[in-house]
Amino acid sequence: MTRVTLRPVGADDHPAWLPLWQAYLRFYQTELADSVSASTWQRLLDPNEPTHSTLAWVDGKAVGMVNFIYHRSNWSIEPSCYLQDLYVDSTQRGLGIGRQLIEQVYATAKAAGCSKVHWLTHETNATAISLYEQVAERPGFIQFRKAL
Repeated sequence: MTRVTLRPVGADDHPAWLPLWQAYLRFYQTELADSVSASTWQRLLDPNEPTHSTLAWVDGKAVGMVNFIYHRSNWSIEPSCYLQDLYVDSTQRGLGIGRQLIEQVYATAKAAGCSKVHWLTHETNATAISLYEQVAERPGFIQFRKAL
């Protein structure tokens, strides 16, 4: 069994986080300006921001990341946690790292007083959906959005 270590990102982890972030964006066939990625990184490090990130490490190499955001909800007194970005290196998939990252977000969010964790994935992401159906409920909502 592969030994995986999970830990929140620190200031020195940018060289480990950035390639995972970029691979995640490529997976979803999207590009962001470098300034957006730089801002995201700074927010992840800022204790006054509600955004957080955890890296999964195997043999001293970052092989997975999860970025999540605490936010208010009109449906509960407690905050909610939006698991916005989850990525595991393609060479490390099937080892349970994605599940471990999700469970880490559950534990972290619960400790922060959140009442729920929620996230989205693309309807074509069948591999991830099969995992998500094991670790969470699928409520059937459809996302609508409009870029402004």
